[in-house]
Amino acid sequence: MKKSFHFLLLLALVQFANGQSKIYDIVIYGGTSAGVAAAIQSSRMGKSVVLIEPTNWVGGLTTGGLGATDIGNKQAIGGVSREFYENIKKYYDVPDNWNWEHKSDYMVDKQSRTAEGEATMWTFEPSAALLVYKAMMDEENIKLVYKERLNRESGVKKVDGEIQSITMESGMSFKGKVFIDATYEGDLMASSGVSYTYGREANERYGETLNGVQANNINSTLGKGISKNAVHHNFLPRVDPYVIPGDPTSGLLPNINEKPGLEGEGDYTIQAYCFRMCLTDHPENRIPFQKPSNYEEVNYELLFRNYEVRKGPIREMYPYGNSLLPWINTKMPNRKTDTNNKFGFSTDYIGKNYDYPEASYAEREKIIEDHRNYQMGLMWTLANHPRIPAEVREEASKWGTTKDEFERADGWQQQLYIREARRMISDYVMTQHNCEALIVAEDAIGMAAYGMDSHHVQRYVDANGYVQNEGNVEAHGFKPYPISYKSLVPKKEECKNLIVPVCVSASHIAFGSIRMEPVFMVLGQSAATLAALAIDGNTNVQDVPYFKIKEHLLKDGQRIK
Repeated sequence: MKKSFHFLLLLALVQFANGQSKIYDIVIYGGTSAGVAAAIQSSRMGKSVVLIEPTNWVGGLTTGGLGATDIGNKQAIGGVSREFYENIKKYYDVPDNWNWEHKSDYMVDKQSRTAEGEATMWTFEPSAALLVYKAMMDEENIKLVYKERLNRESGVKKVDGEIQSITMESGMSFKGKVFIDATYEGDLMASSGVSYTYGREANERYGETLNGVQANNINSTLGKGISKNAVHHNFLPRVDPYVIPGDPTSGLLPNINEKPGLEGEGDYTIQAYCFRMCLTDHPENRIPFQKPSNYEEVNYELLFRNYEVRKGPIREMYPYGNSLLPWINTKMPNRKTDTNNKFGFSTDYIGKNYDYPEASYAEREKIIEDHRNYQMGLMWTLANHPRIPAEVREEASKWGTTKDEFERADGWQQQLYIREARRMISDYVMTQHNCEALIVAEDAIGMAAYGMDSHHVQRYVDANGYVQNEGNVEAHGFKPYPISYKSLVPKKEECKNLIVPVCVSASHIAFGSIRMEPVFMVLGQSAATLAALAIDGNTNVQDVPYFKIKEHLLKDGQRIK
């Protein structure tokens, strides 16, 4: 009996040390930009809060390479999100933070996205974003837990429609009054029994025009003068898809489908992922592109053929290009970049992420590593392979990953750009109609301000027997629009104390507009405000009077109209 008592006492002490005996007001799973903003706001509203991050760093894409802020209209961004960009500017106002170039040389470039005299700065290094986030969190009372992953099979304990606790794979458990799923994947949401989807809805599902299969790469016009352009980032004419050119019996090259599907039809394909690379051309900080050990030349055959069918100078390959390289180098401070996908064959690993939303942790790690190896191989190929034109190789060789940004010795980041995974289905679904202001949410909890944007989702053989990409939509030209409070909370009968600020209730094409990092910060702050008010009012997250939410958001500088 004595030994048993000592064992139980020791177990209780261990659990107490791990925080398992404490009931937090707000439990946040996922240290993305939304999770960080939610934790800051929770603390500022006087709530006890724990932020649980499955990896060993916070900030998601904002600290993982996406320093070229996609926002559209900056005036739509307020609250903690705007505060972050103000703190970025303060960071770069310090001369000692310019190690590889002079501030004056950078700020004159139009890609800085910061006007003279502006209090905010919208381009930054990943390391700077991480320092700013940590400084903001250090001022608050936030319990931060790293490297704890949710037990997705049995880790969510619900009683009478409310989450009581969540348990990690390690056995560590967290009790709370309100839970926030701030992950890109929506793992807590899915494990809580909340309705969700992934992939593309058919256009007929919500009466849209830009959802589903988009294979008719033509220009058209939407209502109110909004232009659709689904012709970007495709191959030049006459790129052959077969292993032996002109011979269908030889089989297709990797990652090509025979048919694209019917126009506007729904499917479970996912817009492509990539790494938003932080590159540099500074000789002292550059790591040359390395050839991965599992390099397979056939994976880049379409790239070779795309160059080989061109007519005229490389800079004239695409009417909207004027570039030697098939990527977008947006300049960041200190002679670095945020490098993104461009043209028909680039950093997007099209068609290789379909399983990611529902995959196990181990399967996801394989998908991430596969993407990294593909992209490493692409960069090495562009810089070194003899079938790449010499002038392209010469330009690509000037660049490399950075020595001073990420933990990996090869200079690559850990965070894959999860552009889209699961999306909740609640009582209110944001759709194309919201983006076009044909329907206006009357219970705004934040504003979205970017065009409807989808990267390609598949490659296929067209009617002429050549390869094409499918899925890209770039529809811009509309004003910032409100995001509904109801799109952040599940149906009441499914869960009464969960809020989802990232995998919001939206159609594929509307999510393509909402899914920007500054907006995720906005929604994270709003989610925490809603959580705190629900606790104060002893009510479900679905039943907080909207006038109270609006009043508090405006007081805290949030912009909702």
